[in-house]
Amino acid sequence: MVYNAVNAILRWIFRDTAMPGLEIVGILVLGALAWLWLDSLKAREAAVRAARAACAAEGLMLLDDTVAISGLKPARDEEGRLKLQRAYDFEYSDTGDNRLQGSVVLRGHRVVILNVGLRIAPAARTLH
Repeated sequence: MVYNAVNAILRWIFRDTAMPGLEIVGILVLGALAWLWLDSLKAREAAVRAARAACAAEGLMLLDDTVAISGLKPARDEEGRLKLQRAYDFEYSDTGDNRLQGSVVLRGHRVVILNVGLRIAPAARTLH
């Protein structure tokens, strides 16, 4: 009885507003793009935090205080779930007058690889 009443009310409300399949697909695509954009902003912030922490731990300067996306692909995490794997590049300096490349790879929002590259150790100074 209640089901029939609710069904009749819904049919009356949506009586002339049948949405074609193409419009539904368009709305779903826009929703998926909005989710991807917001998820990418969260992942980018996680990459900036990881790069900033790695540079601080190594005594380096993170230049421009930002990262740039260099790759995006689906990948499985340790538990077999499908996640987006994003690779970001950033620049850092060890002396203040050079730019060196670093990278960070995130699977979902977890850092899986952080690379600040090889650096030539400064020559040992002797004080004699």
